[in-house]
Amino acid sequence: MNNKLLIVFASLLIVPVPALFFSFAPKGVEKEAIGRELSRIEKLVLAAADAMPEDRYYFTPEDLHIKGSLFTGVRTFAGQVKHLATDNYDMWCAITGDPIPAGIVDVNGPAEIKTKKDIMVYLQGSFAEGHKAMALLNNTNALDPIPFRGSNMARADLTYFALTHSCDHYGQLVVYLRLCGISPSPAR
Repeated sequence: MNNKLLIVFASLLIVPVPALFFSFAPKGVEKEAIGRELSRIEKLVLAAADAMPEDRYYFTPEDLHIKGSLFTGVRTFAGQVKHLATDNYDMWCAITGDPIPAGIVDVNGPAEIKTKKDIMVYLQGSFAEGHKAMALLNNTNALDPIPFRGSNMARADLTYFALTHSCDHYGQLVVYLRLCGISPSPAR
């Protein structure tokens, strides 16, 4: 194997996949794909958050007292939604340069946001920040490192992190809804 090919192969092993895609993708293709995924997960998360009735918003699987289960101390449904929105703000604001909303002191979101209506507005705002970040992302700046949680991360990598985090918590919301006998389908 010639040395140039070996160097290229070795570099592929240490470069994050999103960075590789931005390096070789036609201009705008990756941004469009990420934007579609952001819109898709936004629709699912908002539908799930809206599906839970207000009187069950503070439900936790611990409430079911399932013998042998390990649900002690887990977040409530409202807590899951607020956490997802708070991390959205944290990640997307790192890309946009906007300040995170007032009242955020930890990953659980502002304590004063308590009602379903207020939590939904907070969640919607977090996805709006995501769309703003997507408008700023391009092939020129996607690989630029930006400060995030004490280190630096490429904008593209942080974008993928935000999307996968939202997907993780969407899965948890679905479980909570099903435990309450509610379909998580956005087509409800």
